[in-house]
Amino acid sequence: MADPGAKRELEEESEMKEFSAQTKKPRADLDCKNGRGDTDTDCAEVCEENVLCTFETSAVLSESARDKNIFVHGKISGQDAVVILEKTPIQKEVLGQILSESSLKLQMRNDIYSTYQLQAPAHLNEIKTTVVFPATQKHIQKYRRQESFLLEETAEDYLSITLPFIQEQRFSLQWVYNILEKKAEAERIVFEDPDPKTGFVLLPDFKWNQKQVDDLYLIAISHVRDVKSLRDLTSEHLPLLRNILHKGQESIFGTFGLPRSQLRVYLHYQPSYYHLHVHFTRLGFDSPGCGVERAHLLQDVIQNIQSDAGFYQSRTLYCPLRADDGLLKKYKEKGKI
Repeated sequence: MADPGAKRELEEESEMKEFSAQTKKPRADLDCKNGRGDTDTDCAEVCEENVLCTFETSAVLSESARDKNIFVHGKISGQDAVVILEKTPIQKEVLGQILSESSLKLQMRNDIYSTYQLQAPAHLNEIKTTVVFPATQKHIQKYRRQESFLLEETAEDYLSITLPFIQEQRFSLQWVYNILEKKAEAERIVFEDPDPKTGFVLLPDFKWNQKQVDDLYLIAISHVRDVKSLRDLTSEHLPLLRNILHKGQESIFGTFGLPRSQLRVYLHYQPSYYHLHVHFTRLGFDSPGCGVERAHLLQDVIQNIQSDAGFYQSRTLYCPLRADDGLLKKYKEKGKI
C-alpha cells in the first residue's frame, strides 16, 4: 500500500496547482471594467472596498505547494503591484466548526483510507493577502523564484564593494520612519520603548496573521537610525541590543505566553532593509530566512561584540544573494564570484 505521507504530499501539490490556476484566470467576476456592478457608483463602491478589483495579472513570480502560497505580479491602475496569497493555518479553536459545518465530497475510498474535498464555511476559509503597491522592480525581484549564491564578504570587500553599493542605491526607509513616528501601523505595535538610544518598537511581521502562536513572527525596529546592519554594530550598541533582547522576550511572554526558551531571536545579513531590526519567531517555526547562511542569533551577536568590540568590522561574513541581486552583479564584476 502507498505511503500515506507521500500520498498527502501529492494531494497538496494538486491543491496548490488548482489554487495557482484559479489565480491565473481572468478576474471578470471581480472586475468592474469587465461587467461587475450595474452602475458606475456600484463599481466605485466595490473598488473602494477591494484594492484588487482592477488588478491585472502579469505573471506568477513563485508558488509553493508546501507553504500554500503564491506570489503574483500585476498592475493596478497601470502601476506595478505584487500580491501575495497565503492559505491561513488551521486554528484549533475553530476545528470543531470546520469538521461539523463543512460539506464533504468523496474523492477516493480504499479499505480504511478515504479522501475528500472539504468546503469550509466562508468565514473559516480565509486567504491572507498582502498587497505591495506601487511595487518597485526590487519588490518584483524579491518575490521571483531564483537561484541563490553564497557570498563571501571580507571586511575589505564590505568597504570597497558592499558599502558603496548600499550608498548608491539610496533604499527608501520612509515606511520604517512612518512606523517609528506613529504615522502608520501605530495600532499594530505590541510594545514600545521610546528611549532614542536603546529603544525600539515591536510589532507583528506581515507574514504572521496573529491568530495562532505556532508561527509567531514579530519584528523589533530600533529607534536609532544610523545602524544599517551587523557591520555597524560595536560595543557602543550593546545596551541597545541587550534591551531589544530582554524587553522583546518579556513583552512576547506577557502578550502571547511564549517563554524565551521557545523564541528564536536573530538578525539577517544581508538584511532586507538597511535599518537595524531584529526578528522574533517561535523556535519550532521554520520561518523564511532563519537558515544558518543568513540568520545570526542576537545572543551570539552580543557575545561576539563583548569579546571583540570590532568583531563585525573585521571578520568575513557570508550571506546568500539571489541571481538578479545588484550586489551579486557588483561582486561578479570584481571577479569575487
